[in-house]
Amino acid sequence: MDILRLTLRQLQIFVAVARTGSTTAAGEAIALSQSATSSAVNELERLLSLQLFDRAGKRLLLNDNGRALLPQAQALLEGASTIERMSQSADAQLQELRIGASTTIGTYVLPRLLTAFLSGRHAQAEAWQSSVMVGNTAAICARVAAFELDIGLIEGPSHESAVLVHAWLADEMVVVASPSHQVSRVNMEAERAGRRTNLASLRDAVWLLRESGSGTREATDEVLLPHLRGYRKSIELGSSEAIKHAASAGLGLACLSKWVASDFLESGRLCVVRSGLPRIMRQYHWVVHRDKQFTPAMIRFIDLLSVD
Repeated sequence: MDILRLTLRQLQIFVAVARTGSTTAAGEAIALSQSATSSAVNELERLLSLQLFDRAGKRLLLNDNGRALLPQAQALLEGASTIERMSQSADAQLQELRIGASTTIGTYVLPRLLTAFLSGRHAQAEAWQSSVMVGNTAAICARVAAFELDIGLIEGPSHESAVLVHAWLADEMVVVASPSHQVSRVNMEAERAGRRTNLASLRDAVWLLRESGSGTREATDEVLLPHLRGYRKSIELGSSEAIKHAASAGLGLACLSKWVASDFLESGRLCVVRSGLPRIMRQYHWVVHRDKQFTPAMIRFIDLLSVD
């Protein structure tokens, strides 16, 4: 086999098919017809003398060979992009950044960081482009590991071996409920008596939770589960904002970042439940791929994180 016959375009098509699971969707993503996409995959498999996908109807699922090739293909494509950027001026290299942020950070912290990042030299630039993805911690780390994001800002731990994790901000979480909720009334009576709310009332309550893979959920589980011995009644919601509004409506208890809950706490729509639980602190992190070549834009953004 002449390995030099492999092309970056073939690897780009392979990565697109691996991501989408079909030649039709992959072709749409990279502006190629379905037949051309399918032919490129077949040619790549022929050149490598390896089957890379298992076929299940119209679905293409990575097999062991494909899973082994995927990170190498992603790294080669990222390396090619880095080489292309070498010909750009320093100002041009400052004009593109792909950022991922988990939900709380993306909603409450990232906007002011972007304001600072896009000031100064960016304000005078003729053109610049930044893209932001907001999702749960697991999704952000997966995109960083796939070189689809330059940097990720996460609330929970990373489970991706290809990702380097750096400590950043500390955040406090609080257990909250509507003032009309039964637990809030019990909490008020306990405070008047100089006591904390009994954990038994927390165990019997409905808990409003983020989905698995969320940094908020991991932090909540780590602190609450040893004391609650599980969630007897729970409702999963896809965002902390949805949980905040559900809690204020009296649907259940929630454990939320103070950044998320602060406006409702100040307005009286939520109150903090004082219990026998320990103080709930969590660490925010920024993550990059361990093989990522830092661009000028990344360096400038990371400098902002270090003084935030």
